[in-house]
Amino acid sequence: MSLESDLLADRRRLKRRLNLWRGLAIVVIAGLLAFLAGFGQSGGRFGISRGAHIAWIDLVGVIQEDRWMQETLRDVADDHDAKALLVYISSPGGSTFGSEQLYVELRAVAAKKPVVAVIGTMGASGGYLAALAADRIFARESSIAGSIGVLFQTVEVSRLMEKVGIAADQVTSGPLKGEPSPFKPLSAEARGAVQDLVNQSYDWFVGLVAARRNLPDARARELADGRIYQGREAVKLGLIDAIGGDREAVDWLVRERGIDAGLPQHRLRPGPPLPGWAEQSVAMARKVFLPERLTLDGLMSLWQPDPKS
Repeated sequence: MSLESDLLADRRRLKRRLNLWRGLAIVVIAGLLAFLAGFGQSGGRFGISRGAHIAWIDLVGVIQEDRWMQETLRDVADDHDAKALLVYISSPGGSTFGSEQLYVELRAVAAKKPVVAVIGTMGASGGYLAALAADRIFARESSIAGSIGVLFQTVEVSRLMEKVGIAADQVTSGPLKGEPSPFKPLSAEARGAVQDLVNQSYDWFVGLVAARRNLPDARARELADGRIYQGREAVKLGLIDAIGGDREAVDWLVRERGIDAGLPQHRLRPGPPLPGWAEQSVAMARKVFLPERLTLDGLMSLWQPDPKS
């Protein structure tokens, strides 16, 4: 019995030591990954210089407000080693505010160094708005661009609620407070207020298109009816500058902006720097274990096929 007790105690001690070393290994690996992620940023995050280079950043997927992207673009603007910025866009757009935020930050970069945009599969709506910030826009012949416009989308379930015997009531401070509501049809007054909001945002978007693409306002409005264009048509209409991808974009930087043809390209990955590695780990765990669905609040500059058509 004494021998068995000693063996059991040894096993417990060994297990505790193994757990300790495993924990330390996880911490070291997580720290190393976070350091490498930060090292991949433009020189400023850890004060590490990468030498002269062309910065490359991806705008992929639905656009939302993103403070890490905002900080990364500000780093690029302030980084003397980043001689130019290539923005690769493959996005249907997203929130109007998030797209505006990207446009403003990209224009701030363009005030200090050349910025060129390459539209991949899609640069529509808010994705196209972001591309407008560049000094030159490239796209492939089959790329989708355009969808210039703004929408406000809501769901109304009052008839479904009637069928299941559910009623909703609310007390508001004014006739438009709480409008639009999913629990009742949109009133004419509320619809007019929302339409005014959409129109104001649309006028702002069209104004950017006219200014950045050097188009008369009337022509910009004619093109901005919400339709999408393939790259070859978008070139003819003046919405993009040329057919091409990243190679053509770099060639243009070399030819027109005097960028050294031998400069390496460094792809940036916006995200929290050290000691934010814990936040990265939590975000990764959420993506793995928790299902996420697309939620967009507020005005949207987003292209999506209409299921009714």
